[in-house]
Amino acid sequence: MARYKHYDYNQTKMIPLRFADQIQPGTFEYTLSHVVDHDLDLSLFESRHRNDYNGAPAYDPALLLKIVPFAYSRGITSSRKIAQACRENVIFMALSADSQPHHSTLADFISRMDDVIAPLFTQVLTYRDSEIDGKAVVRFQGYRKTCRVCPLKSQCLRKPNQKEGRQVSFYPKANTPKTSFMDRMKEKIDSPVGRHIYSQRLGTVEPVFGNLETNKGLKRFTLRGESKVNAQWLMYCLVHNIEKISTAGQLRH
Repeated sequence: MARYKHYDYNQTKMIPLRFADQIQPGTFEYTLSHVVDHDLDLSLFESRHRNDYNGAPAYDPALLLKIVPFAYSRGITSSRKIAQACRENVIFMALSADSQPHHSTLADFISRMDDVIAPLFTQVLTYRDSEIDGKAVVRFQGYRKTCRVCPLKSQCLRKPNQKEGRQVSFYPKANTPKTSFMDRMKEKIDSPVGRHIYSQRLGTVEPVFGNLETNKGLKRFTLRGESKVNAQWLMYCLVHNIEKISTAGQLRH
């Protein structure tokens, strides 16, 4: 019978680490760190602090803006779990430079993002070409395309040659009108205007919903109130677009 070397995932090992070496080029965390450090205007956070001469130093918003989106990209929304990850997970330690912010600091930072997240989100959608790791990359721009005539539709749509619009399901009840809701919806979607609008939805909204819900674990919002929920939604959209930069960026030759 074959014998194998013993291994144990629960063992502890003390090793020296350089945090910069843990953020590998080509990964989401590398792109996130680069975008925050080089492309975003973080002066929006300056007005929150009045500790130039008195008071304790505040956490750099650049660190918090790396920690929270990275946690969201892993489906972690609880401030306590994010704080725990900053103490125990190597990538979180690297992004936070082992600053280990308290969960109350993270919760306060997230809940107060409503006044700054929209400008940051706009900067991610519209920033210019720059260099990552010495190579110029083409930034992902948040423009809309009509999927049915897009030359790249084979990379996005499961059935790129399908001519019909997406089918609509409706379960009729008693007293259903002669012209059913399903027929009315089909007529609306299959019209030239409906096809144009729905193709835009297929190329812009639905991929975002699918990625955030299925891959990022966005099942519900953890904050309350319209402004806070909107801020958390834009934070997730920020993750979605930075991930596109990381995976869909093309090298310029």
